[in-house]
Amino acid sequence: MAVEICGIDEAGRGPIAGPLVVAGCVFEMENGKWKMENYLEALNDSKKLSAKKREELFEIIKKTCKYHIVFVDNKTIDEKGLSYAINYALNEIKNTLKADRYLFDGNSNFGVEGIQTVIKGDSKIKQISAASILAKVSRDKYMLEIADKYPMYSFKKHKGYITKAHIEEIKKNGFSDIHRKSYKLKALEPTLF
Repeated sequence: MAVEICGIDEAGRGPIAGPLVVAGCVFEMENGKWKMENYLEALNDSKKLSAKKREELFEIIKKTCKYHIVFVDNKTIDEKGLSYAINYALNEIKNTLKADRYLFDGNSNFGVEGIQTVIKGDSKIKQISAASILAKVSRDKYMLEIADKYPMYSFKKHKGYITKAHIEEIKKNGFSDIHRKSYKLKALEPTLF
């Protein structure tokens, strides 16, 4: 019997707006092989794939794997911190998806027992690659969906990440209710006093 691995990755640790999204993925078996078998070569760190390829794989992963996606909003990140948000999401994934091993991309398990870390895991472990795609596409879709509610910020372009244009938008319009106000940016310091 093969060891069942739950790959875990996150998207949205660095942005100054929007949620953190953490995904867990376990490959399902059918007739003694993974349902994902034919698509394994295509899996990679989501940042190394085109948006079109990520979206195609996202749909395939959802049909061929067990998965769980956790959104942690900006208010929770501001109130309790990013480490709390990741710890919460990792625990929820571990309690929702049953596996023999839980492998998380990075170098910290954020205090969650039973979760092993793999540096650059999204390039090395196919289950983590799949989780990376689930997290990235889910977060991007969310930011595109809410973009029209916040027309003064170019969320369709920068997805809440820190870009020169985004900093200028915050200087002009202030923070929206989906911005992470606990993040301190040198470029914004003059506008905060």
